[in-house]
Amino acid sequence: MNEKELAVLDLIRKNPYVSQQEMADILQIPRPTIANIISSLTRKGKIFGRAYVLADEKEVICIGGANIDRKFHLDGQTQLGTSNPASMTVSVGGVARNVAENLGRLDHRVRLLSVAGNDNDWEKIMQECGNFMDVTDVGLLYGHSTGSYSAVIDPEGELVIAMANMAVYDQLTPEYIESKMKLFANASMLVIDLNCPKDTVKAVKNIAQMNQIPLTIVPVSSPKMNRMPEDLTGVTWFICNKDEAEAYTGLTIQSDTDWRNVVIKLLEYGAENVVVTRGSSGVMAGSINDEPVYYKAFESSQIEDVTGAGDAFVSGLIHGYLTESTLEESVQMGLINASKTLECPTTVRPDLTKQQLLTDLEEYK
Repeated sequence: MNEKELAVLDLIRKNPYVSQQEMADILQIPRPTIANIISSLTRKGKIFGRAYVLADEKEVICIGGANIDRKFHLDGQTQLGTSNPASMTVSVGGVARNVAENLGRLDHRVRLLSVAGNDNDWEKIMQECGNFMDVTDVGLLYGHSTGSYSAVIDPEGELVIAMANMAVYDQLTPEYIESKMKLFANASMLVIDLNCPKDTVKAVKNIAQMNQIPLTIVPVSSPKMNRMPEDLTGVTWFICNKDEAEAYTGLTIQSDTDWRNVVIKLLEYGAENVVVTRGSSGVMAGSINDEPVYYKAFESSQIEDVTGAGDAFVSGLIHGYLTESTLEESVQMGLINASKTLECPTTVRPDLTKQQLLTDLEEYK
């Protein structure tokens, strides 16, 4: 056992009823890290269970992709059919995982539900995630590879091409979700991405409806829109981009009027709140109580990398909702988080905190 595991085990010996938060405070370790240490001790047979006398605080449960992102940054303009000089960076990604890290950095308690290969890529993801989310319920599958996303980025920071190896998520089945049902009783929100199979999306939507848990659906790409449920009844937030909205509704967005009409159509499908993004052109957002409103994107001083900006927007918006902000305030939190993420080379901005987000927003007002 390592030093942290020994320290946690000592606290449990002294008080079997000690909470994870109490251990985190005593050892000055983030609570998600404590949860991961306890899981490790359980796997090693050092503990067989723990006593809890009080329910823990509510948590956001993010369901979907947790990948390794490999980004190839071209030195010059793209030349097809030949070798292109480039540098490479490796980081952790996945829509659900990215949203989870953003929310963890914003002081929300977060749990990740996903599946991964029992390999080195998962070890890297777990090490990167430990301080921001609980990953103890991620299913590790022998014979499968952890999801990966490889992107080619041009000198202007724009995506040239991306390749996704996501076959492992076929194992994110309704049966896996059902095995985690006890966790949903303590959820403040469910966030699911479309790396999950359609039946799993439907199952999570039904769970959210039956238990009156707020639900956010975040598409991954327009080709995966065929995994969307037939309607959006019970969906608290549906957040997508232009291409995804067009694929789902069958409508075309060529003007602001089209844009507004697509939001209205999606609200008619049953969602409580809908946001359709168009990159640097901004977003159109509406709710069952408010007409669609256009919000201009915040300008970035420079664009380092577009990867992760959409997930940053979703996370800022969810943070606003969970802190009981208005629709406008929530959208603005999303926009400023996306803008600041565009300015850094990592998928999730490393300087993100709840206070920093408010400071960033004040500076733009």
